Amino acid sequence: MEELLFHSAYEKFYAMARSSWAFGSYCREAFGEDFSQDGFSDVRQIARVLEYVRPDENLRLLDVGCGNGKMIAWLQARLGGEIHGFDYAEAAIATAGELHKGDFRVGAMGEIDYPEHSFDLITALDTLYFAPDMTAFVGQMKRWLKPGGVLFALYQEGDVQPRTENAGTTVLARALAWHGMTFQAEDITRECYDLLRHKRLCAQKFHAEFLAEGNAMWYDMLMGQTDCALEPYESFREKMARYVFVARKEEKR
Repeated sequence: MEELLFHSAYEKFYAMARSSWAFGSYCREAFGEDFSQDGFSDVRQIARVLEYVRPDENLRLLDVGCGNGKMIAWLQARLGGEIHGFDYAEAAIATAGELHKGDFRVGAMGEIDYPEHSFDLITALDTLYFAPDMTAFVGQMKRWLKPGGVLFALYQEGDVQPRTENAGTTVLARALAWHGMTFQAEDITRECYDLLRHKRLCAQKFHAEFLAEGNAMWYDMLMGQTDCALEPYESFREKMARYVFVARKEEKR
C-alpha cells in the first residue's frame, strides 16, 4: 500500500500515538478526548452525530479510516451496537484490535468492501478526500448503508482537496448528488480556525514532554499543521473551508 497517500507517514504516526504520553495528553487538552487525532476533529464536532442516530443495541457502526478505533468506540459507548472500521495503516488496526471489541480491518477506500445494507451509521472524519474516486466510493457507502442509514462526514478543503466556492460545490457534495442522496451541510470553517489556534497552544504546553520522549518531529508536525491559523481569519477562509455533512439513505417504500 506504499503508493497510497501518506501511508508510510501514518504507519509511523500510529506507532508514535500508541506509546506517547505527550501526544495523548495533547489530544485530551486540544480536542476534549484522546482519539489519537491527526487532524481537526474535536469532541464537539464528533458529538454532532448523536443528533441524527438514536441509541440502540442493535446498531451497526462503521468508521471509514478508523485509525486505532478510539473514536468509533466513543460513539459506541453512547449509541450502543457493534463497531466496525477499516484503515490502511496496519499499525492503527493492530492497536484497534487490542483496545476494542469489534471488526477492524486493514484496507483502503475503493478496495475494501462490505455486504449491502450492513450499517446504520457510517462515519468518515477527515478521510473521504483520500478516496481515489469520490463518486465511486460514495456509491459504495450508499450500498453499505441500511435504508434510513446515516452518513456523517467531517470534510475539509484547502489542503488535500482544493478550495471551492461553498459546501454545494465540493467534490463530496457532487458525489452525493450524483447518487441521489439528500444531505445537509454546516460550514464550520470559523470553528476550525479557532481550534487550530487552540491546538497550537496545547502543543506548546507539552513541548518539553515531546522532546523528552524523543518525539520532537511530531511536535514540529503539530506546529506545522497550525501555521495557517497565524494569519487573520479572513485570509485563512479564502484558502480553507471545513464542513459537517450529514446524508441519509432513503427509506424503502
